[in-house]
Amino acid sequence: MPLILDRIGSAGRKNGNRMSDHDPRRRKRKNTLFSFFGIVLLLVSVVAGATYVATRPVMLRIAVGASDNNDKKLIQAIAARFANDHNPVRLSVIETSGGAENLAFLAASKADIVVVRSDLDLPRDAQSLAILRKNVVVLWAPAGRRKRAVKAKIGEIGDLTGRRIGLIGRGDENLKLLKVILTESGVAPEKVKVSQFGADQIGQMAHDPGLDAFMTIGPLDSRITSEAIVLTAARRGEPMFLRIDASDAIAQKHPLYQSAKIPGHVFAANPARPDDEIETVSVNDLFVARSSLPDAAAGAFTRQLLAARQGLSRDNPDAAKIEKPDTDKDSSLPAHPGAAAYIDGTERTFLERYSDYFWAGILLLSVIGSAGAWIGHYLKRDEKDLATVHRDKLLGAMTRVREASSESALTALQTEIDAVLRETLDCYDDGAVDEGALMALSLVLDRLHGAIVDRRAELAAHTDNSARFGVTRPGNRIS
Repeated sequence: MPLILDRIGSAGRKNGNRMSDHDPRRRKRKNTLFSFFGIVLLLVSVVAGATYVATRPVMLRIAVGASDNNDKKLIQAIAARFANDHNPVRLSVIETSGGAENLAFLAASKADIVVVRSDLDLPRDAQSLAILRKNVVVLWAPAGRRKRAVKAKIGEIGDLTGRRIGLIGRGDENLKLLKVILTESGVAPEKVKVSQFGADQIGQMAHDPGLDAFMTIGPLDSRITSEAIVLTAARRGEPMFLRIDASDAIAQKHPLYQSAKIPGHVFAANPARPDDEIETVSVNDLFVARSSLPDAAAGAFTRQLLAARQGLSRDNPDAAKIEKPDTDKDSSLPAHPGAAAYIDGTERTFLERYSDYFWAGILLLSVIGSAGAWIGHYLKRDEKDLATVHRDKLLGAMTRVREASSESALTALQTEIDAVLRETLDCYDDGAVDEGALMALSLVLDRLHGAIVDRRAELAAHTDNSARFGVTRPGNRIS
C-alpha cells in the first residue's frame, strides 16, 4: 500500500495541477466532510428541538368564579407563584360567574382546569387534581329571648318539620344538599320551607323573625359562617347547633359527600361556640380537569400546587387548606391519573415517558442505516467492478512491459498505470474498494514495478551494446 501512495504522489508531481484543489478526489473528501458536519448539525438541531418541545412551559387555562373574591385572589396568587418560580406549568386565569359557567367552559374546552364543588353536575370524564378546601354544613337554631315561645324549641333535625330555614347561598347545590340531609334524617323536604340569602344578606337573614333555623356551607374558618352565628345570636339568643346523626349514611348513599365533625369552640367568639364536637356533612371544592389533560401536565400541576401552598399561606391563609386528591380507585370522582401517579409515587420520569419514542427512533435509524448501506453498495457496484477492471489492466500491463521496445513505451505505460492507480484510490476513498482489494492491487503493482525496472535495465544494456559495436536503431528500439 505505501508503494501505491508513492506512485500516485509521483504521478501528481508529474502532472502538476492534476492533484490541486480541483482534483475530484479532494473535492469528494471535502464534500464528505461537509456532509458529516451537516448530519451532525442536523442531529444536534433535532435533539435540541425535541428537548425544547418536551421541557417548554405548558400554559393551562383555569376558570374560577369572580363572585368568590377569596377564590379569585388565591388562584391569581397561585398563577403568579408558578410564573415566578419558572415552573414547567403556568396558569392563565379566566374569571367566570361561578360553578355553572366553569363547567360550561370545561365542557367546551375553553378551560383546562376549573374550580368547582364536587356535588355539581360534572362531566363523565371529569377528574380531580387537588382539593381546594373542605366545606362543612353548619346547622343551628336560635334559643329565643321570649319567656313564652309560641313554637317548641328546635333541638334536632327532626324538629324542623313545618319550620322555615334560612340558607346562605343561592346556588342549587346548597338547596340540593339540604334536601339530602333532611331526607336521610327522616324529614320530608316538602314540609320544610327554605329561604335563600346571598353572602351579602347575612344581616337581613338575622333580622327575619320568621326563620326558625339557619344553615351555611363553607370552611370551618369561614367569615360568613362566623358572622351569621354572631348576628343571629345577638338578635335571637344563643344558638343550638344541630347534629347530623345520619352523616355516615349520607356519605354511603351519596359518595360526593363525606361524614365530618365540627370541633368544639371552633367558632371563636365570646362565648366560644359550639360547646362540644358536632356531627355534620362536608363537601369539597376541587380543582377539576377532564381525562384528556395529559398525565405529565396534570402531575406537574398537582406537584407545583402542593409545593407552593406553604409559601402562599403566609399571605393567603386559604392556601393552607389545599390538600391532595383522593386517589382511591373506588372514589366517586377519581383523581386524574397524572395527579394520582405523583401522589402515589409512581410518576414516570422523562426518560420513562419517552423511552418508547427513543427506541422507535433507534430502530428507525437502524433501518435507515441499513437501507443507506444497501443503497451505497448498490450505487458503488460500478466502482467495485471498475476496481476489478483496473486490477486486470495492471496484470495485462505486465505482458506489455515485457514487450516494450523503447523507453518512451515504458513511460507511456507508466502514465497509464498512474491513471489506473488514481482511479482506484478514488474508489477507495468512496468506500467502493476495501483494504483487502487494495493490498492485492499493491502486490500486482509491486510485480509490475519490478518488471518495469528489469525492462529498463534490458533496454539500457542493449543500447550500450549497440553503441559499442556502432549499431544504431531508430528510437533505440530492440526486437
